[in-house]
Amino acid sequence: MPPRWPRQPDRRDPAYRRLDDRMNFAMHVAVFGATNSGMWFVRTLEAATWPWSKWVTGTWAVGLLVHLIYIAAIADYSGYNPQFSAGTPADSKKTSAKSTKP
Repeated sequence: MPPRWPRQPDRRDPAYRRLDDRMNFAMHVAVFGATNSGMWFVRTLEAATWPWSKWVTGTWAVGLLVHLIYIAAIADYSGYNPQFSAGTPADSKKTSAKSTKP
């Protein structure tokens, strides 16, 4: 069963941003693994000499490393917390509904 987010998803929410960034990284790793394993399998099966395959794998691996460094050390997940903020979208709807009544 897929994970469920207990409240309205909002990129300003640090916990949601952290989860979203980690899920994006996991997808990046999965696509890297599937693509590169397929490429190297075909290369080996066909006994092909593809000099660019090493560059593709190496460059993509460096990109994965940069992505990992970003989510592990650079990304700032502090700040806005919807539970303690008065400016949530749900509150603004309630306020606008109250202000329209005579």
